[in-house]
Amino acid sequence: MEQQIRIYADESVNVAIVEGLKRRGVKIWSARDAGRLGLSDEEQLEYAMNEEAVIFTHDDDFLSLVIESGREHYGIIYVHQQRLSIGECIRRLKTIAETKTSNEMRNHVLFL
Repeated sequence: MEQQIRIYADESVNVAIVEGLKRRGVKIWSARDAGRLGLSDEEQLEYAMNEEAVIFTHDDDFLSLVIESGREHYGIIYVHQQRLSIGECIRRLKTIAETKTSNEMRNHVLFL
């Protein structure tokens, strides 16, 4: 059976999104949970890679980071901070977590 994705939310993400997803059974944790606040995007990407986790972010620097460097990653989910409500982010991320596998997300970027 394919492994369900694990999501690592960087510090740009509202804690309410992370907590809402946890309550709905999604495997997610935040930079705050991991004690990783204040690290560079490169360090966050490296951490997510080591944890085999998809990064969820509002920070478009991650997009240019992986495009310019060609670095391997376990996936990036990006949404502009003002584009979706907290509830809509939770609904869409829960659907992604339930329908995508780690292999499907690897080296892919999804825009919510």
